[in-house]
Amino acid sequence: MPQAAWSEKRERQYQHIKESVQNQGGNRAKRAEEIAARTVNKERAQHGETKSASKTTLNSTPAPSRGGLRAHRGDAGRTHAQLYKDAQARNITGRSTMNKAQLERALGTNIKRTR
Repeated sequence: MPQAAWSEKRERQYQHIKESVQNQGGNRAKRAEEIAARTVNKERAQHGETKSASKTTLNSTPAPSRGGLRAHRGDAGRTHAQLYKDAQARNITGRSTMNKAQLERALGTNIKRTR
């Protein structure tokens, strides 16, 4: 257990996240532990289990509600910067003035969103 203040539930959550990150491959054990600890600590702060928390943490959407929206492969798709980099690699003209939707169309990666 990395933190004495964690409940059994938070410890199980930590282990689950750590294992999930390691199963995704490429991440070392230390990095997986860091990601898991940060996630658990943020969840604790958002649920009022800590003495203090930053405004950013309290105002951000909790991970379970977010549902992969910031994962750059789920509903929201890739970021503008990622699309721009691909457009640059493919030498697509006019990319500097394109927005995200235009870049998706130019790259042929336009995914219909239901939201």
